[in-house]
Amino acid sequence: MEETVTILRSQYEQMQTEIAELKDVNKRLEDEIALLKGGKDSRTSSTAPSHDIGRSNRYSLRKPGGKKPGGQPGHKGACLSLSDSPDKIVEHYPPLCSHCGADLQPVESVSFTRRQEVDIPPVIPIYTEHRSFIKICPSCQTGNRGAFPAHIQSPIQYGVSVETMVVYLSVFQSIPYKRICKLFKDFFRLSLSAGSVDTFLNKFAEKSLAAYECIRKQILKSKVVGSDETGCKVNGKKHWFHVWQTNLLTFIVSHINRGHAVIEKYFPDGFVESVYVSDCWASQLKVPALAHQLCMAHLLRELTNFVENLKSEWSIQMKKLFLQAIELKNKMTLNDYRNPTEEVAQVNETLDELLKVDYTGFHSREQAFVKRLIKHRNSIFTFLEYPDVPPDNNASERAIRNVKVKTKVSGQFRNKDGKGADRYAKIRSVIDTTNKNGQDIYSALFALANGQIIGVSE
Repeated sequence: MEETVTILRSQYEQMQTEIAELKDVNKRLEDEIALLKGGKDSRTSSTAPSHDIGRSNRYSLRKPGGKKPGGQPGHKGACLSLSDSPDKIVEHYPPLCSHCGADLQPVESVSFTRRQEVDIPPVIPIYTEHRSFIKICPSCQTGNRGAFPAHIQSPIQYGVSVETMVVYLSVFQSIPYKRICKLFKDFFRLSLSAGSVDTFLNKFAEKSLAAYECIRKQILKSKVVGSDETGCKVNGKKHWFHVWQTNLLTFIVSHINRGHAVIEKYFPDGFVESVYVSDCWASQLKVPALAHQLCMAHLLRELTNFVENLKSEWSIQMKKLFLQAIELKNKMTLNDYRNPTEEVAQVNETLDELLKVDYTGFHSREQAFVKRLIKHRNSIFTFLEYPDVPPDNNASERAIRNVKVKTKVSGQFRNKDGKGADRYAKIRSVIDTTNKNGQDIYSALFALANGQIIGVSE
C-alpha cells in the first residue's frame, strides 16, 4: 500500500509540473494570438507594403491634409513646348479657294500657324575607324607608328556611349542582362552578349571608386545621417545591403553580415559630429554619434498594433503623444529650437510621466516596448532639438528600396563572392547622389565612363 501511495504521489507531482508548463505555453500562445488576430501589415509592423494585398487599410498613420487630389494652387505644370529651331519644316499651302475654287498657288501667304511633332529617328550605330599610320624617318630610317587613343585597345570594341547606356539600364532601371541584350539588338542593331554587359559593369565600378569614396567622406562631415539595411539573395545565400544617407548623399555597401562590424569597417569612428537617425536595431544604436534619433514611424507602427489588438490605454496615450510631437515639429521655427517653447517642455514631461508606468501587467511585447523606450529615452524626441533632424527614417528606407526593386525585377545577384552586389552598391551610390543633387544621371555616368572625376558636396 505504501509503495502504491508513493507511486501515485510521484505521478501527481509530475502531472502538476506538466500542467504548469502547459498553462505557461497556453498563456504565451494567447498573447501571440492577441497581437496577431488583427493581422500584421505595413501599418502595425515592419512588414513590407507589398504584403498588404487583400488586407484592409482602413486605418492609416497618415492624417488627411484637407487638400484636393491633383496639382495644388501655385503648382507650376509641365508640358511639351514648341521648339524655336525645329530640325525639319514641312510647309502646307491651300491649293484652291474653299469658297469659289480659284487657284491659290500664285498667291502670297499672309500668315501661318504652326504645330510640331516630336519623334525619335531610327538609332543607327556609328562605326569610327582609327588608323595608325607608319612613317619612316628620312634621317635614320626608323619606322614611327601613330599612337591609338588610350581607350582603343582592341581591333573592334564598343564605345563609351554603349557602356554608359548598359550601366544606366542595369543599375538605374533594374533591367536584367538578357533584356538589355534584346533591347540593344531591337533598337540599336547591336548584338550585345551577357558577358559584355558584365564586363561593362565591372569596368564602370572601378571608374566609380573615386566618387564612391568621396561620398563616404562627405557623409562623415554631415550634420544629420540616416542609416538602414535590407536583406537580399546572392548566389542563393542571405546577404545584406547597408545604406547611409543625407539629403544630398547616398552611400550603399553590400556585405554578408548585418551586424555592427559592417558599420565599423566603413565608419570606424562612428558619427561623432552627426545626429544619427535609425530604427531600433541594436547594431545601429551602438554607433557613436553626437545624438541618436529613433524612427518614429517604426514606433508608431508597433503602437498601432498594441492599440488595435490589445486595446491598450497606455499605447493609445503614447501614440497620441508621438503624433502630437510630430505635428509640433511641423510648425516649429528656427527660434523655437534656440529657445524651446512650453509646448516642447510639455511633450517631454508627458513622455516622462508615461514611462513611469507600472508595466508588469502589460502584454510581454508591450513590456519589451516600454523597456526599450526607457533605455533610449534621450533618443525619442531629438528631432525637437535640431531643425534638420527628421522624426523618422523614411529617407533611408527610400534609399535602400532600390535594392528590392532590382532583385524583384532581375532576380538575385549571381556573381561569385558577392562581386555583382558590391559593384551595384558602388554604382547605385553614385547614381542616387547625382540624382539628389539635381544633376542629369546619364550625363554624370557618361563623364565617369570617359574617366572624368565628378565631385560631390554636402
